[in-house]
Amino acid sequence: MQVKICGITRPEDAYLASSLGADAIGLIFYSGSPRHVSIAMAKDVLSATGPYINVNALFVNAAKSEVESVLSALPISMLQFHGDESAGFCEQFDRPYVKSIAVASHRDFSPVYTQYSGASAFLFDTAVKGAHGGTGIAFDWTIMPLRAPKPRILAGGLTADNIQKAIATACPDAVDVSSGVEASPGVKDAHKLEQFILRAKSAVKENSACR
Repeated sequence: MQVKICGITRPEDAYLASSLGADAIGLIFYSGSPRHVSIAMAKDVLSATGPYINVNALFVNAAKSEVESVLSALPISMLQFHGDESAGFCEQFDRPYVKSIAVASHRDFSPVYTQYSGASAFLFDTAVKGAHGGTGIAFDWTIMPLRAPKPRILAGGLTADNIQKAIATACPDAVDVSSGVEASPGVKDAHKLEQFILRAKSAVKENSACR
């Protein structure tokens, strides 16, 4: 199970996530988030990150120039879009990207898959009015589609206490956590982080439809 720790704002948290076995970290370049980082802050964070960890840059309806500024200054592995960005916008930066899908109820996700056929993965997060992730609220995992043309990432309200049940139910290819491993917004809790990664990595996909 691949694990991404999002909303990293401090070098020590980047080091801890990397040393505990996280596969990726997320840097949020959205001013509306309490976990927002500047390019200067992001450079400090990445100075403490292991050499083989992926670095995701998260944007919400950003200007093209803003994305380009981040890419020119930082070693970003993947982009992550959580707004109303068009497929054309997402695909113009010569980087693989993840498209977030807000989930409120069961629906046909095929139109999204078709529209963003160039995405490397789809992230399913809880739909909360006025928010773009990081709410700490989970959706009904039984409505997450078990099949998609690209890898499926589960997010939204995940914690060390529920991650194994979430994986067993939704059968994701990866999980993404932010507030669920924090002491306060943008400040990760070492014990929560350790337990989350340990339990996610050891979780079993129990749903028969996963196999």
